[in-house]
Amino acid sequence: MKEIIADLRAENSRLDRYIASAFGRISIAQAQKLIRQKNIRLNGKHPPLNARVHQGDAVRLYVPDELLAPPEKKPDPFYAAFRWKLSIVYEDEHLLLVDKRPGLLCHADRNEKVNSLIHHVRAYLYQTGAWDPAVSPFAPSLCNRIDRFTGGIVIAAKTREALAAVNQKIRDHEIRKLYLCIVHGRMPSAHGTLSGYLAKTPGGRRVQVLAQCVPGAQSALTSYRTLSQRDGLSLLECELFTGRTHQIRAQLAACGHPLLGDGQYGSADECRAFQALYAYCIRFAFTSDAGPLASLNGRRFQVRSVPFVKEYFPDFAAEQGGSPHEA
Repeated sequence: MKEIIADLRAENSRLDRYIASAFGRISIAQAQKLIRQKNIRLNGKHPPLNARVHQGDAVRLYVPDELLAPPEKKPDPFYAAFRWKLSIVYEDEHLLLVDKRPGLLCHADRNEKVNSLIHHVRAYLYQTGAWDPAVSPFAPSLCNRIDRFTGGIVIAAKTREALAAVNQKIRDHEIRKLYLCIVHGRMPSAHGTLSGYLAKTPGGRRVQVLAQCVPGAQSALTSYRTLSQRDGLSLLECELFTGRTHQIRAQLAACGHPLLGDGQYGSADECRAFQALYAYCIRFAFTSDAGPLASLNGRRFQVRSVPFVKEYFPDFAAEQGGSPHEA
């Protein structure tokens, strides 16, 4: 007989998968068979096949000792060899704040299957001993995404509990994301709000801004304030109150002030490698229980620097420079 107490990493895992991950010599199919044969108890009771495990649960197995022996541990060939590169803004036992560089995908796609931010995050955690896919039933996950050619802060959850908490706080608008961008011209006022509806165009590569709601369109609300102006360009800080595809790019272009370097929504003649848009700052402003995120309430973090700000607004960049930090 063997009894184990589930830890935080097991939170809400299916019982058969949890057993297979905790005892490498037991497969998921074998775990299901043991549950049906009533050789496994969960908190002293015979569980159903679809039972889930939570932190603190007692799992008791009545199985031959050879099934309980730890298997020979083999390194994960992919994550052991992957050369991760991350700019970490903040880290604790539950999550990472990572400064994603422009040009890097958040997740692999059909054209780029290896070099993605999530692989860099998982390789970092694997090589530092914080996560092992052979042991943990939960794989670290990204809580938000940024377009490939936009840089900035992405939240990565280390635990299932943190992932659920961050996703809920994003839905509740209790995690605030601030962007820096450079636009052509001067905004009609030093600060304001852009509202409307966004609808995907045929093919789905662009969105259009509409004044009225139509089937398939989503509301979009963005606030902005002008930080500096120079040579026909304006440096803006924007905050999203809705998180729509290409929201900032499309709304600013629609009001006559496209982003510098944005050939998709601005002028194709001046297309740069990356549009001048960066998710540079994140604020945690919780109004209700935040669980594993509680210690972050009221805190604000920002990146070390934004490349296009240093290039076009060097005086402003010099005032903001430094290491990734809590602001």
